Amino acid sequence: MAKVKKATKHPRTKSGEEITPAIADALAAEAERGYDLSKAKRQRVGRPSLAGAGVSPRLTFRTTPDLYRAAQKRAKEEGRSVSDLAREAVARYVKS
Repeated sequence: MAKVKKATKHPRTKSGEEITPAIADALAAEAERGYDLSKAKRQRVGRPSLAGAGVSPRLTFRTTPDLYRAAQKRAKEEGRSVSDLAREAVARYVKS
């Protein structure tokens, strides 16, 4: 039978904070008292909106491998993302 090493470290939160037995006991006591969810803050997940607020609609399209490689090369040369290049190109196109 294989030997299993016993974990000696405490678990950690997403932010890396160690959850000691004292912290675990405090969290358990808080949970047992109950939560007032009307006071909870909603945390947005994902990338921030391009418009500053709300959601940014996604636009997806297919292209040829040659065009994609050219866009990647141009984006790298300019220190930008391919998405940023595409946004600029579409914006220019719809303005014309």
